[in-house]
Amino acid sequence: MTARPASRGPGRRPGTPDTRGAILDAARRLFADRGYDATTLRGVAREAGVDPALVHHYFDGKHQLFVAATGIPVDPDLMVSAALDGDFAGMGERMLRTFLGLWESGDNRTRLMGFVRSVTTNEAAAAMMREAFGHILFDRVAPRLSGPDVGLRLTAAMSQLVGLAMARYVVAIEPLASADLDELVPVFAPTLQRYLTGR
Repeated sequence: MTARPASRGPGRRPGTPDTRGAILDAARRLFADRGYDATTLRGVAREAGVDPALVHHYFDGKHQLFVAATGIPVDPDLMVSAALDGDFAGMGERMLRTFLGLWESGDNRTRLMGFVRSVTTNEAAAAMMREAFGHILFDRVAPRLSGPDVGLRLTAAMSQLVGLAMARYVVAIEPLASADLDELVPVFAPTLQRYLTGR
């Protein structure tokens, strides 16, 4: 008598070649709809129809899943860590150098420009970008600041960086586009520092 192949009963599917993609698709939907804080790994697993252990198998925690789901070419948490690593008086300059340094690499620049285009044309991508920077800025940077309107000052600093990147790398406005990084620092770093200090 020939043994019949075992059939899998109803329930969550095991890992397959497309499992990682299904998890990322589910994560994008939940991060865009619910935001970072309200999205859980268990909720992503449920949305993707997989066992929660598979989410942990492919991604080392929610932050890594978020970075992969958003398609951000660089981990914003690493950028913020570099900016915070030092005395407060130099935070504006470190933030500027770290941010622009990411754009100076040709390969990184191509990926960042693709990400910027997706954010400006896709609301789901824009929502996830807001979550990425909002979550990291307010969780990591805000506790280091004091004075009134910390949230407004932080977003003003981010708008300064994003605007500079758009003008320098995307639109390529001269002489901004061809200026050396060391020429830009004394122009923009004091403004960033003023946003951070509030004075």
